[in-house]
Amino acid sequence: MLSGGYFEVMAYLSDTSPQAERLLIEGYRAMSPGDKLARVVALNRALEQLASARLRSKYGDALTDEERRLRLAALRLDATLMRDAFGWDPSIRGY
Repeated sequence: MLSGGYFEVMAYLSDTSPQAERLLIEGYRAMSPGDKLARVVALNRALEQLASARLRSKYGDALTDEERRLRLAALRLDATLMRDAFGWDPSIRGY
């Protein structure tokens, strides 16, 4: 099964029933481009909130706002860009 196409692989790895997945895909197809973009923005915001919660859990109040922003940026940006643009080396300072 894993040698098949992308959707075969995803179906193999998914815990979503085929019926539910069809409904989900139909719903996405019915959405306007603006609604799809709003969904992406909301999901990105949720991911940032989860990452921020992880940082608070790991470092508590020890992080400055700037350090929190740099650690969040290091999760999304290339390490070379982080070093060159911000002087932040994720391999040394972490994420």
